[in-house]
Amino acid sequence: MIRINEHFTKLKASYLFADIAKRVNAYVAAHPDQPIIRLGIGDVTEPLPPICITALHAATEEMANRATFKGYGPEQGYAFLREAIAQHDFKAHGAHVEADEVFVSDGSKCDVANIQEIFAADTRLAIPDPVYPVYVDTNVMAGRTGVNDDGRYAGITYLESTAANGYVPAPPAVATDLIYLCFPNNPTGAVATRVQLAAWVAYAKKNHAIILFDAAYEAYVRTPGIPRSIYEIEGARDVAIEFRSFSKLAGFTGLRCAYTVIPKNLQARDAAGQEHSVHALWNRRHTTKFNGVSYPVQKAAAAVYTPEGQAQTKALTDFYLGNAKLIREAVQQLGMTCIGGDDAPYIWVNTGRDSWEFFDLLLNKAQVVCTPGAGFGKCGEGHVRISAFNSRSNVTTALARIAAALR
Repeated sequence: MIRINEHFTKLKASYLFADIAKRVNAYVAAHPDQPIIRLGIGDVTEPLPPICITALHAATEEMANRATFKGYGPEQGYAFLREAIAQHDFKAHGAHVEADEVFVSDGSKCDVANIQEIFAADTRLAIPDPVYPVYVDTNVMAGRTGVNDDGRYAGITYLESTAANGYVPAPPAVATDLIYLCFPNNPTGAVATRVQLAAWVAYAKKNHAIILFDAAYEAYVRTPGIPRSIYEIEGARDVAIEFRSFSKLAGFTGLRCAYTVIPKNLQARDAAGQEHSVHALWNRRHTTKFNGVSYPVQKAAAAVYTPEGQAQTKALTDFYLGNAKLIREAVQQLGMTCIGGDDAPYIWVNTGRDSWEFFDLLLNKAQVVCTPGAGFGKCGEGHVRISAFNSRSNVTTALARIAAALR
């Protein structure tokens, strides 16, 4: 008889955003005449940059001509995009990354979820709390944890991110093997300094560990001196893998394009102590299980690195940061403390009450959807995440509604 992977049954309840959708759909069904404003899930709302649309159309036309038609492309990504990424996202900022260390994919969530496949089942995990749920859930599915007890899984070293440490955890006292870091952070919007990241690199070197550095929101960093890549830190190439996405940078949530960087010198050991190239292992996994991103989408992504693309994506991220500023100021005027919104498109609000209770209050009284912090981990309780991804008019309307609901 066929049996299931029983580790899936350890997952707590359903996925956070599925829970949110269920509550929102129930409210909409009961109140069809009351329009909802969604400031919850971090999906973008503004159109693609014009230069990307032009490139997308041109590449599509190429597919209609026998002389320029493209069939199967390289699973790792076309050279024109990998070279542009290495030059503009890293070398231009003093970080050493070569084009053949870049693996183009259809989304950072997929890469962050799949990367753990190449590491041993008994790998010791260090994962922040609060955290993007995929980091935890995919390791639960892989069998690296025990059962969920009071909101936490046995077998994970939780890195508590609270107001006391500015929502940036320090390395733990215990040794771990696989470390998940996300800066600018989702969900808190916090950023890590060069000194803080250097401490993590030193910890990883000491413990022969690997850092999985999720930099999906690096394009929103505006504070001078804040690193946008882990590879800006000396020694990080020996201990870190970095994930980036075009979703929040250029609005590609509907097109799907991202990439992962794995330095060729990054090593991990087998049970006998022999070292293996992590780059080679991921290349094997990537070429076996992934078909590659379509040619038109990669051409659209490459357009981001033209002068026009750089200006247009900067204007796009500036727009969302303008929304974030309005949200942060409104929250503070209501007497609540918060973080984020200056170097990230998320505002992490300390509500002073149960996070799902606050979610329901905004949904029922203001018709505004936020994300309850408890869904991101135990330390998220008492907080909500408000996203800046929406139109300016919707943001201002939502803030007026929230103010009225909380009076």
